[in-house]
Amino acid sequence: MNAGRGPLSHLKVLDLSRILAAPWAGQLLADLGAEVIKVERPGAGDDTRSWGPPFLKDAGGRDTAEAGYYLAVNRGKQSITVSLDHPDGQKVVRELAANADIVLENFKAGTLARYGLDAASLRAINPKLIYCSVTGFGQTGPRRDQPAYDFLIQAMGGLMSVTGERDGQPGGGPQKVGVPIVDLMTGMYTAVAVLAAVARRDQTGQGETIDIGMLDVQVATLANQAMNYLVSDKVPQRNGNAHPNIQPQDVFRCNDGNVILVVGNDGQFARLCEVLGKSEWVRDERFATNAQRVRNIGVLKAMLDEAFSGYSRAELTAALDRVGVPCGPINTVPEVFEDPQVRDRGMLMHLPHPSGRDVPQVANPIRFSDAPIQYDLPPPLLGQHADKILRDLGYDDDGIAALRASGAI
Repeated sequence: MNAGRGPLSHLKVLDLSRILAAPWAGQLLADLGAEVIKVERPGAGDDTRSWGPPFLKDAGGRDTAEAGYYLAVNRGKQSITVSLDHPDGQKVVRELAANADIVLENFKAGTLARYGLDAASLRAINPKLIYCSVTGFGQTGPRRDQPAYDFLIQAMGGLMSVTGERDGQPGGGPQKVGVPIVDLMTGMYTAVAVLAAVARRDQTGQGETIDIGMLDVQVATLANQAMNYLVSDKVPQRNGNAHPNIQPQDVFRCNDGNVILVVGNDGQFARLCEVLGKSEWVRDERFATNAQRVRNIGVLKAMLDEAFSGYSRAELTAALDRVGVPCGPINTVPEVFEDPQVRDRGMLMHLPHPSGRDVPQVANPIRFSDAPIQYDLPPPLLGQHADKILRDLGYDDDGIAALRASGAI
């Protein structure tokens, strides 16, 4: 469907996954030009199709069967329904895998082996196949057989221990991130992994089996907080919106609402002080360097709050913009899509949908100069492309009808 378009237009992806982490990787690969075939359960499809409201409304204003959650992560794919516990359904998947470059799946460890659809079985058919399994805990270890969701992994992986207001403060206590960040980061790591395997295959001719665990991803993305602990033995704590290592970076109140201030170095701090008419702060040994500002942030924050109270948000952000000190509003989601920068970058787009109404989509943030991303397919209806996919495999009308009659698709 994306032939000749995009840097990955030479690749075919068999997407056996559902929910978010691996489908996010599949959508990214589709955006980059790969042909992605999404295999779903007959009758129900991907779980996220029903994860509403909200649902997309058709041209008559009625709810469709496509939840917003599903629509966020399945653009650019073709859909076929296949019963994996049916022998003929398994045969269809093997035929698809024989012609694929990449398989994505996120079943519990060992599930697909029961159907002869595991990495060893499919790579025996197609030795150049790159087979990527995405699970909560990976293919090894004491939790390998356990299911997991983003919320659980945010907790187990330490993210919630450093997210939220400080204990003892109003609203204090652990918080999850407002988007399923572990799923999204797992999808990104998955896409990187399979493309690295493609690059290696181009050199060696060998396929690859990849094991991605969501808990591993969350541990990896503790990043600076993990290293802060490892080099100091000091346990990172929830610190509200304040940055643990760079200050001042926090939420501050102007006379008409809150702004975010992000001072990243001593030069920016000096320019901030100049705008506020507080140049003497730069010479104050408590604030002269970032390390000192981190140590004395309680005092500095009170001083900044007092100084900011004389400004409106628009006045302050404009003044700081002029001198290159990052400061901005805390936008709601509607305000994000009205932001002039976001509008200029075309981050909101619409694709024609079989419901008769265009479906809104958030664009891919990657910008290529020579191979711009083409958006050809909206998130598919359940089984929408089954006949085309099967005909491409060599099935005629009678063969397709027989598969449907048997319950295989």
